[in-house]
Amino acid sequence: MSIFDPLKGFGVTFSTMFKKVVTEEYPENFPGTAPRYHGRHQLNRHPDGLEKCVGCELCAWACPADAIFVEGGDNTDDDRYSPGERYGADYQINYLRCIGCGLCIEACPTRSLTMLNDFELADDDRQRLIYTKEQLLAPLLPGMEQPPHPMRLGENEQDYYVNGPQLARNAEAAK
Repeated sequence: MSIFDPLKGFGVTFSTMFKKVVTEEYPENFPGTAPRYHGRHQLNRHPDGLEKCVGCELCAWACPADAIFVEGGDNTDDDRYSPGERYGADYQINYLRCIGCGLCIEACPTRSLTMLNDFELADDDRQRLIYTKEQLLAPLLPGMEQPPHPMRLGENEQDYYVNGPQLARNAEAAK
């Protein structure tokens, strides 16, 4: 250790002491996030409104923080929430545990789970930081129907996952 080491440390302090202070007025001037920022999760829907989540629980298995709980349910002909045999009946993400790593996104075979740019997840109540399926589901867009309802984009699950984008474009062009 040299006798000049403390002076080097104080040099950093003195060099920043006379710089102009930068103040961000956060709530009024909302700063944009990076386009690929990983924030809050979202459960996506098919173009007819059915949920993409098939309740496979792979996202929960991939989560290193054990922040995701999924309980699958069986679809019937009368109550159909997704095009497959199953759907995510109960889906919860605990943001007190979530580390934002995105491994759940990579594990999802149906691209049901994605992450938005929302980063304001702070709260003073721990219970409100456990997001339920209703809070995570993507909003219904024009032309979508609230599930449960029969499949509108094809006769089987393969039509949705293999031919889904083409069927959605055809349905949109027919309108």
